[in-house]
Amino acid sequence: MSKQEFYELLGVERGATPDEIKKAYRKMAMQYHPDRNPGDAAAEQKFKDITEAYDVLKDEQKRAAYDRFGHAAFEQGGGGGGGGGFGGGGFADIFDEMFGEFMGGRRGQATGRGADLRYNMEISLEDAFAGKATAVKVPSSAQCDSCKGTGGKDGAQPVSCGTCHGAGKVRSQQGFFTIERTCPSCQGMGRVIKDPCRGCGGTGRIRKEKTLAVTIPAGVEEGTRIRLAGEGEAGMRGAPPGDLYIFLSIKAHRIFQRDGANIFCQVPIPMTTATLGGSIEVPTIDGGKAKVTIPQGTQSGHQFRLRSKGMSVLRSPARGDMFIQAMVETPVNLTKRQVELLKEFDVAGEGEKAKNSPESQGFFAKVKELWEDLKEG
Repeated sequence: MSKQEFYELLGVERGATPDEIKKAYRKMAMQYHPDRNPGDAAAEQKFKDITEAYDVLKDEQKRAAYDRFGHAAFEQGGGGGGGGGFGGGGFADIFDEMFGEFMGGRRGQATGRGADLRYNMEISLEDAFAGKATAVKVPSSAQCDSCKGTGGKDGAQPVSCGTCHGAGKVRSQQGFFTIERTCPSCQGMGRVIKDPCRGCGGTGRIRKEKTLAVTIPAGVEEGTRIRLAGEGEAGMRGAPPGDLYIFLSIKAHRIFQRDGANIFCQVPIPMTTATLGGSIEVPTIDGGKAKVTIPQGTQSGHQFRLRSKGMSVLRSPARGDMFIQAMVETPVNLTKRQVELLKEFDVAGEGEKAKNSPESQGFFAKVKELWEDLKEG
């Protein structure tokens, strides 16, 4: 007789939420629980079946395996058992097939892959533009030289754990359920060290500071991550090492502000230069200078665009642009003669203010109209 489909057994759709599955199980468990149905073999079997279904569907990873393989996920190798238990070739093997690599090794063959490390590095905007080769010192762990990473004295290899026989897990029966937990003797490794190495205490690794060469490419941005494969923590007992991730942050610059590949710079311009026109020299991110022509009548906030004078673009020969924002400076600490000249300038342009200062004249004309409208209202 074919086994009933788990979703159908609980009376839920395949796309049911965890809460819906839980609610359906609770309702059916109360109905078919052996305590409520003493001597009813059919109810007892039903309770076992729905409990097995719920045990699978309530777990995200088990449910994924069931959705992919169906009942075969729990029956391969003849390991499927009643009451929700899983045999030797059952669900755990399917779980390992799907998720073993992500978890750092297959069940019964736990490798103890080394942990990944994070290193925060702050660089200047100039380094982000040009790139940089540098060295970093990282406190980490390395393979023990005494045992060559095996963890055993004089390089002796680990042997199969006598408690779990290399499986890394042990099982116990509790009523209708089979409970699987990590082996307490080998901590899930499946192997044990009979005579541990004195240098590393059987871990196969020792604490050590490493100096690593790092190349920062041109054009990196805030938060860029650089991965150095195999430069993380050493693995347990000869297992593969983790990776080192370098996270970059860029210091605020005294002059430039960055927006992607473009650079912005606010430049104060003397009133006379803005009024009469002229030219200024501005610094560029590559260490050079650029000449900017200032036309007559330049106003504060006006932007000048310098093409291809911005930041480098990662993995590209292109460059962004540089934008100069003019900030017209009102003169201060005037001499007596300068004050006199400005007064003469003001008097001389009495009839030309609409032309000389169109924005201010236009603004106050609107204000005058507003006041008149308020009076009439």
